[in-house]
Amino acid sequence: MASHEREETGLSRIISEIEETAIALILGLMTIITFINVVLRYGFNTGLIWGLEMVTFLFAWLVLFGMSYAVKVTAHLGVDAVINLFSDGPRRVLAVLAGVICVIYAGLLFKGAWDYWAPFAGLDATSGRFFPTGFENSRDQAWYEVIDIPIPDWLRFIEPIMNEGEAYEKLPRFLPYAMLPFGAALLLLRFVQALIKVVQGRQKSLIVSHEAEDAIDDVKHMNAER
Repeated sequence: MASHEREETGLSRIISEIEETAIALILGLMTIITFINVVLRYGFNTGLIWGLEMVTFLFAWLVLFGMSYAVKVTAHLGVDAVINLFSDGPRRVLAVLAGVICVIYAGLLFKGAWDYWAPFAGLDATSGRFFPTGFENSRDQAWYEVIDIPIPDWLRFIEPIMNEGEAYEKLPRFLPYAMLPFGAALLLLRFVQALIKVVQGRQKSLIVSHEAEDAIDDVKHMNAER
């Protein structure tokens, strides 16, 4: 991963730090909450009522952060048995084509994620079936809450802004759901960066990771050390 780190500068490095830090924190929080719940359940016959829902949200956040980070480090699996039959020229054209398709897919995913999240945040969804053509009014659902997670007191400043001054009993949904458009935006950014690298010749393929070959190389390296 050091080669990727050397290539990063400025904004890209900041985004990488956000991804890596978030992934580490989410994994840590999931482990801590699950461990505490196990101890409380089997040791004291009680538990954190909101624990399962919190871990579920954290796992979803982990997936959304992880999919963009995996594009950055080319860790996604890919089947290239057919692509390898071509010479470097056609192979590069296919890689560019795959990159364009992935960028379009990520753009559609971002639009869908925004349109799903926006009503929960009291914002307007985009118009247009596939590509955004503007914004259109959507039903304000900012008063929607999660099922079990209570809202901490330090977040009650959002009540006059999002809930017309009425108190939230549980965490408003727009907060955990905000990861949907944010994660989709990160994925779109990473696909655009990968496509640029392929076009410039700095990367031969988009997201291919040869997991089996890497495992074999690791075994050979271990045997060589013996």
